Amino acid sequence: PLPLSVAALCVLLTLSEAESQNSGGCARWCPPNATCVDRNACRCKPGFVSSSEEIFTDPTVTCDDINECAPPTKVFCGKLADCQNVEGSYYCTCSPGYAPTSGPKTFHSENENTCQGKNHPMSSFSQGTLSGLGQGLTPFFGSPDVDECSSGQHRCHPSTVCTNTVGSYRCRCRPGWKPKPGLPNNQNITVCEAAVLFPAETPFTNWTPPPGIHSRTLSRFFDKVQDLGKDFKPDSAKDTIQKLIELVDELMEDRGDMDDLAPPVRHCIATHLLSGLEDVLRALAKTMPEEPVTYRSPSGTELSLVIQEQGNKNVTMGQSHARMLLNWAVAARAGDPGPSVAGIFSSQNMEELLANASLDLEPEKQAQLEEIHEGPVHGAQVRILSAVNSVFLSNTNTEKLASPITFAFSHTVSPHHKTPGSREELICAFWKSDSHRSRHWATTGCRMLGSQNGSTTCQCSHLSSFAILMAHYDVQDWKLALITKVGLALSLVCLLLCILTFLLVRPIQGSRTTIHLHLCICLFVGSAIFLAGIENQSDEVGLRCRLVAGLLHYCFLAAFCWMSLEGLELYFLVVRVFQGQGLRTRWLCLIGYGVPLLIVAISAASYSEGYGRTSFCWLSLKHGFLWSFLGPVIFIVLCNAVIFVTTVWKLAQKFSEISPDMKKLKKARVLTITAIAQLFVLGCTWAFGLFLFNPHNWVLSYLFTILNCVQGVFLYLLHCLLNRKVREEYRKWACLIAGNKYSEFASSTSNTSHHQMTRGLRPSESGM
Repeated sequence: PLPLSVAALCVLLTLSEAESQNSGGCARWCPPNATCVDRNACRCKPGFVSSSEEIFTDPTVTCDDINECAPPTKVFCGKLADCQNVEGSYYCTCSPGYAPTSGPKTFHSENENTCQGKNHPMSSFSQGTLSGLGQGLTPFFGSPDVDECSSGQHRCHPSTVCTNTVGSYRCRCRPGWKPKPGLPNNQNITVCEAAVLFPAETPFTNWTPPPGIHSRTLSRFFDKVQDLGKDFKPDSAKDTIQKLIELVDELMEDRGDMDDLAPPVRHCIATHLLSGLEDVLRALAKTMPEEPVTYRSPSGTELSLVIQEQGNKNVTMGQSHARMLLNWAVAARAGDPGPSVAGIFSSQNMEELLANASLDLEPEKQAQLEEIHEGPVHGAQVRILSAVNSVFLSNTNTEKLASPITFAFSHTVSPHHKTPGSREELICAFWKSDSHRSRHWATTGCRMLGSQNGSTTCQCSHLSSFAILMAHYDVQDWKLALITKVGLALSLVCLLLCILTFLLVRPIQGSRTTIHLHLCICLFVGSAIFLAGIENQSDEVGLRCRLVAGLLHYCFLAAFCWMSLEGLELYFLVVRVFQGQGLRTRWLCLIGYGVPLLIVAISAASYSEGYGRTSFCWLSLKHGFLWSFLGPVIFIVLCNAVIFVTTVWKLAQKFSEISPDMKKLKKARVLTITAIAQLFVLGCTWAFGLFLFNPHNWVLSYLFTILNCVQGVFLYLLHCLLNRKVREEYRKWACLIAGNKYSEFASSTSNTSHHQMTRGLRPSESGM
């Protein structure tokens, strides 16, 4: 037989549907010793037989050699000849002591037989003498062997199992039985009696409730299991298995107080049940005759067993929930000469106990997901789609199998989720319980070969309890998402108050207020778009996501352009203080809104696919497209920093003059201080994000998120609450709302009181 790895490779090829469609209409996944019928079906070659139908579409089906020489055979080589089987065919040769008188030494039919005796005692016998030697010698001469076991012509005792041999048969004890004292095993006179499976034990003896868990429902279940074990007899193993499965179904359907237990405790119970079931079913199967067993309970729980002699050929087994292809040599237990056992226990009801379990991602898988989603992946939420399939063999050392095993698991397909989303994925997972008592799903050692039509094929190098999961990856930290939403909501309120203040408070009107007004408008629109549409709701980067990313690019660039204009205003006010005023409003608007529009237009024309990501609607990291935003931001921040350094230096010179204009200088000083503070709030927080090279550094991530989400709060505090003229206007509005008439006396009293409290501060004309 071919190695299992070759068969598994064929399974892999069958699931590449796109490739098979490009191969001239012929399936590329057909197993060894098979030919394709079309792109979806295969047929075994002559001399081989399918483990399923003649024309099959199941990728786990194998083509096994037909033993043309085995009974009941249609091959007749003639007298003095023996049939010899080879892979895919057969041939005839003369029996030992005989040789062909003419022709080749091998032939295929009686007509080609020319065998004659050569110094053989039977060579002088006539044909009639040979024909009368009896039925037992007919195979020696190439005649079909009679299967005494299947025909009922054997004389084996009912306590034994009949095994046909060439020309005869043997009687041996079945597993769990032993020959009576004084009688040999595997002889025609063998008589057997029931043996004790374990010294003073049954398969159920060691299966008790898990320690430290208190559940009346679980205790009643194990009481019934122990009662079942007391009545156990090796010759009634099949009935015992059915009763055990019914008890498990009853427990899963009426979990009682187990539903009130914490998820880790329920996961512990599930682990204990699955491992105990494997041990008990393995032990019970060893007492059964060598024949396949499939049982389906009324609740849909299924068990498949294959019990047969050890060998080295590929074996396919399974039921509606799961199928398995393995090399039978893997099933054998070291040092166990008896038949080997393989079983699949599939339960759909086990899902409830395994709910809310986590998924342990491999480092390679984690890195792959982070590359796909362009950001950190914080674990995954899983949903079980298939039955929980517990696989066991006679071989209990299955942590690292000599050859991998291929599985095909059936699972549900939601009509609304036929194709997983960008953050979702079908995975082959197994239930793992490690040394730290952590129980979770894992994927190490298993890989998915393909999935189609509600069936997923996997290959694993170890055994456990398997299931097909739909994993929804968390590509963002929910805590950061909550901080972002709360911070932006608060920031939007403060930005709106800033806008209303700059529009309605007349004493502060001027070019600097105009710059602050448009700065807040850009931040307000950008924050609102960010809050409403940053998440990509589609599986692909669509037009909506690209539009959101483009608007965010424009709004935030415009905010920085207006911030750069404030630095320019400071330059005209301080450096060129005696050479006229700054730019007019139309030039301010042209620069503040025109420059970012030009940058966005050039960026979109050069690489429009750079707008939007699969997880959220922002600039892509591919081809360095993010620098279309970071580049202008860094340039503006550096330019403003140079202007502010120059401004501070000029102010120091002006203050050192003999008779400076203190009124203008103090005003310039206040403007410079507020502009520097604004640069820190807006520019330095974004520049701080440039140092966030490692997205797994959660300290930097949280600081960056918090500072950027409360920019509106800082601006409202800086330009409104700390401005004396704005506070006076707020008092007037508060009095009007309260129904009080604002009198000259109140105004005079307020101004006098305020003048007394702030006399030491000597406020400037700016109102600070």
